[in-house]
Amino acid sequence: MHKSDDGYGFRWQRRFSPGSADAYVFATILVVIASLVRWGFGLVSQDIFVFAAFYPAVLFSTYVGGLRVGIFAAVLGAITAWFAFIPHPISSGHEIKVLAYVLACGLIIWGAELCRRLQKRVGDEEKFRKLAVEELAHRLKNKVATIQSIISFQLRDEPEVRDAILRRLTALAATDDLVMAAQGEGANIGAILAAELKPYEASRIAISGPDCLLSPKLALTMALLIHELATNAAKYGALSSATGTLSIAWTRSGERLNLEWRESGGPPVTAPDHRGFGSRLFLRALDQFNGKVEADFAPSGLVCKLSVGLPGQAPGIVPDVAPKPTTVLAAD
Repeated sequence: MHKSDDGYGFRWQRRFSPGSADAYVFATILVVIASLVRWGFGLVSQDIFVFAAFYPAVLFSTYVGGLRVGIFAAVLGAITAWFAFIPHPISSGHEIKVLAYVLACGLIIWGAELCRRLQKRVGDEEKFRKLAVEELAHRLKNKVATIQSIISFQLRDEPEVRDAILRRLTALAATDDLVMAAQGEGANIGAILAAELKPYEASRIAISGPDCLLSPKLALTMALLIHELATNAAKYGALSSATGTLSIAWTRSGERLNLEWRESGGPPVTAPDHRGFGSRLFLRALDQFNGKVEADFAPSGLVCKLSVGLPGQAPGIVPDVAPKPTTVLAAD
């Protein structure tokens, strides 16, 4: 069930607040329905327990309207059964049935009220959590905007460095929005790719892979890595030419995410002769997720393979990689 859906219980509780007039009307209707059901059973056999049909009415009345409404339904059901379905004079067998009804209703009302209170508490905590997440998101956006302003001012004489930092902050902010849209649970890898590659021509980019929700921390890390790859492709790779194409595919193998970034049709590429900021970012970011990155600077275009551990992956377990020369990107 989606987080925005409170469930049937919460919807009923919103409509009938505990002890409200509507709740008492609802309980009365349930008792009337129970009486009709008991009357119908009586046409078939008089041996059916006289109070059996009233237990569901007591249960739902308590769950929806609270303790007092449940007691009201139990008393109303007892009065109805007493005058409509119990033959007079009263026999000793019916006295035992009345006592059993009182005890059973007491247990039903106690259990339903406990369940209702627990569910209400869960609903209140969920609402509080959503408010906290929204407030944190709002504060984070304000801080990011402040940081961007500071960077723009301090690095006004170094536009290339300034713009590179601001683009990375924008990438993080976009992923934060995806995480918050999922109520803080994380972001889907496909949504991250779509957000990061939105500025580029869609007809030249192919994206495929199964749904895979990343934790908030891993989602932000992947956003940075994808941003570096996209920036590298726009400056030097397939997205820098009119004929270049880009293909991204990912799979999930157990508790690992494997992603392949493949460029083709762009200008010839060569392996970098130094490690730039992008290279160091790859290594540091992937290390905390037991990750690996392999980049093949083939003449036809860059082929980059990423592998990261998903939450729950045991530390130190990394799938074998075919033995071949490995390097990392040097995007600045």
